[in-house]
Amino acid sequence: MARWKLVALAVVAIVAIIVVVQNTQAVETRLLFVTVTMPRAVLLFVTLVIGFVIGVLAAEKITRRRAVKADGG
Repeated sequence: MARWKLVALAVVAIVAIIVVVQNTQAVETRLLFVTVTMPRAVLLFVTLVIGFVIGVLAAEKITRRRAVKADGG
């Protein structure tokens, strides 16, 4: 089972890298009151990292909640 997770993670990482490398045009991004010009690859990578962090935090919260219920709390 762990091997399949590793393979899936590698495939997702390779696809993400391909998408990022193919999108090098500069784009303007507005974040609240600031406009930032950056390569689209950077924007995609930052978005990917933010999504990953949110996923990890959500999974951790779910795991903790299940552990508390299992302990009888």
